[in-house]
Amino acid sequence: MASRHFRQGHHSSGTAAPPRILLLAHSYWPEHSPPQRRWSSLIREFRQSGWGIDVVVPVAHFPIGRRDLPRKLAGTPFRGQEGPFGERIKRVPYLRHSGHSHLARLLDQVYSAAMSVPAGMMWRRPDVIVVTAPSLPILVAGYILSTLRRVPLIVEMRDAWPDLARDARLVQGSVKSVVERVVEFIQRRADMVVTVTEGFAQTLRQRGVVNVHTVSNGLDVETIPFLEAPTLEPATFQALYLGNHGESQRLDVVIKASALVGKGMQLHMVGHGTKRPELMNLARKLNAPVTFYPSLHGAAVLERYAAADTCIVSLRDDWKSFETTVPSKTYEVMAIGRHVTAVVRGEAERIIVDAEAGDVVQCTPEAVAALWRDLAVNRGRLISSDSGRQWVKEHADYAQLSGRYMDLISSLLPDGELRRKRSRAAVRHQSARRFR
Repeated sequence: MASRHFRQGHHSSGTAAPPRILLLAHSYWPEHSPPQRRWSSLIREFRQSGWGIDVVVPVAHFPIGRRDLPRKLAGTPFRGQEGPFGERIKRVPYLRHSGHSHLARLLDQVYSAAMSVPAGMMWRRPDVIVVTAPSLPILVAGYILSTLRRVPLIVEMRDAWPDLARDARLVQGSVKSVVERVVEFIQRRADMVVTVTEGFAQTLRQRGVVNVHTVSNGLDVETIPFLEAPTLEPATFQALYLGNHGESQRLDVVIKASALVGKGMQLHMVGHGTKRPELMNLARKLNAPVTFYPSLHGAAVLERYAAADTCIVSLRDDWKSFETTVPSKTYEVMAIGRHVTAVVRGEAERIIVDAEAGDVVQCTPEAVAALWRDLAVNRGRLISSDSGRQWVKEHADYAQLSGRYMDLISSLLPDGELRRKRSRAAVRHQSARRFR
């Protein structure tokens, strides 16, 4: 598909210098969040291939809605900052909020997205603009910037929007909402749409969106240890959930399941989210064997994984959009070698089954409790082969995913074929250096 932004004379010198990418996101380093984990890994690989990267992102304030890091790390509005891989970061202001209110977070995202437009105009013209959702206001900012700067736009859909908005009842009725119309408008006018699951990519193609490609979420497999199997000796059954405590996960199901199992188990809930206070109240009301922890990182996360018998991956089953959604933590649990209690369906279910990484179970407390009782008695089922890790190596390792992404970006540029060859050569060179 020809870019709507290509003009006569763009890169007229005939050279094929490494591209410069402008990324718009709602969260990035030094925060710990889904877009940060994805794009820190991708940008590291892009930079190793010589690509120029500019990032426009709010002052670091995720997830609590206010800055709690030193200004040197969190950044200052409209001031330049160097990232960990030599990328240039331009911070924009944000609206302080509690972190629990949906409306407050939306207003914060709208404000930061609006500020991203002038921030994106302050730097030299990029070759391509990439905007990553599910922050919907930032999609609008990306479209405006690509129009003003007359460069191709890549829209990255990390969630199934606008379908998710209707499933979550953010929009209702038979008539399309403003949100749905805006998202579909931008998807159709983007030069490329990148999804993280093939299922949602196919959904968009069926709706007439062209030039849709998939670059899944992933991880850096070589940095993830493969843990020893849990003991076969009788012990208190340990279940771990690590991730967002939001409406999408239906974590009340696993808390109720732990109450049904009772004293023979312990459920560990690590993370944050809008539903966390409600879940804590539910656990107290049921006298469930649940311990809550704040977000953990680094060695503390590995300690939790090592102590777990099974790790939970959960998405509610009454939202159709989740049939084409794969929780990013799925790959981490598979790579680390822990049994997966998978309360999922659709594409995520197929991955767990194909990789033989655990058990897929219905989204009911009774079904989850029955599985855990059986695993507690038949602990041999907790011993995972390395099939899950091998699946991740083949399908979700950022060393490979980044090469695919660079190929896709290069294809939008006038001298894309030469740039793709140079990108591949750089990736091969870096991979060789990494394993010497």
